[in-house]
Amino acid sequence: MESREKALSNLVADSHTVAGRELAGLVFRTGGLMGLDGTCMYVTDLQQSCLVALPQPVAVEARMLDIDSSLAGLAYRTERTQRSRDGGTVWVPMIDGIERLGVLKATAPVLDEDLIRWCEALASVAALLLVSKSSHNDLLIEAERRRKMTVQGELVWAFLPPRTIGTARVTSSAVLEPAYDIGGDAFDHSLTQDALHLTLLDSMGHDLASGGASAAGLAACRATRRSGGTLADIIPAIDTILNEWFTDRLMTAVIANLNVLDGTFTWVNCAHPPPLLIRDGQVLPRMLEREPDLPLGWAFHTSSPPTVHRTRLQPGDRVLLYSDGVTEARSTQGDLFGEERLADTVIRAMAAGHPAPEALRRLLQVLLNHQDHRLRDDATIVLAEWHPGSDRP
Repeated sequence: MESREKALSNLVADSHTVAGRELAGLVFRTGGLMGLDGTCMYVTDLQQSCLVALPQPVAVEARMLDIDSSLAGLAYRTERTQRSRDGGTVWVPMIDGIERLGVLKATAPVLDEDLIRWCEALASVAALLLVSKSSHNDLLIEAERRRKMTVQGELVWAFLPPRTIGTARVTSSAVLEPAYDIGGDAFDHSLTQDALHLTLLDSMGHDLASGGASAAGLAACRATRRSGGTLADIIPAIDTILNEWFTDRLMTAVIANLNVLDGTFTWVNCAHPPPLLIRDGQVLPRMLEREPDLPLGWAFHTSSPPTVHRTRLQPGDRVLLYSDGVTEARSTQGDLFGEERLADTVIRAMAAGHPAPEALRRLLQVLLNHQDHRLRDDATIVLAEWHPGSDRP
């Protein structure tokens, strides 16, 4: 026991001076000191369809593993440790907070419950170290990409937060496509002392100027919020930026705050599809639908602040924000994806017990299949759930 604790402690200490590409080797050596035959770190690709092995000190059997058909993928999807039939291998989710990064494969002649718990501790430390290295090392970014990113996609991804954040009271998860060619969509979610902040922006067009407008919009939103501004202050700030620097770009937006203590949900809607409220496994029609304000970019809101709407959520309620690229996605036969299919897919996934990140991953698969994997517009979805007093996340 003591030697395993020391091994983990040394792992953290030694990680300070190693490059990102050496991290998997450092974890491998630590596993050996803990009684394992070997380890292998896998991270998810950008579209969450497969798990990709990081550079290892020894050869790996499979560099890529399918998330939907492998035991490793099952560990990733369920966020639970999975054990092979022969008992000699475990697949442990690597999670940063509640953001899924990938899985850690660990092997040993005998994997008893005590050693499996140490494998889970090793996976947790490995995840934290991986995140700490990825901020200034291209290791994780290179591993998660399966093709070249466009310049506008690179610009927007640089501004985006982790796909999933949360606490014991609230969870927010987001997905967006086309992952390698984002044009005008962007999202943000952030936790303050008593609230969850949500932003979804949709800039007109699908080029570098659109990506720049969305990135500037996120920056204006954050700068205003972090200096004490309210929702009513954020909209004019974004409007001013667009009017001064992106004169030919209009933008729709939903920006909201959820008070995690009492469930008060406040939001503004500038010409964007209204949020959906999901309660007890059903969509409550038109509950969050209000008369929208004008889109951003005309400088109208610099002199006329937007309307701030307010409602009170119930424990367990989920709020779904989405861009029109989701509901207006058409199949090869011309069928719209639609709001009903959007809500039904999320509800079914969460009714089956899938956590929010997995529910959205599955929703994105359904959406991509609907359009035969050829999206004609950006599709962004944010799912926030208020769960005070529960055992989530």
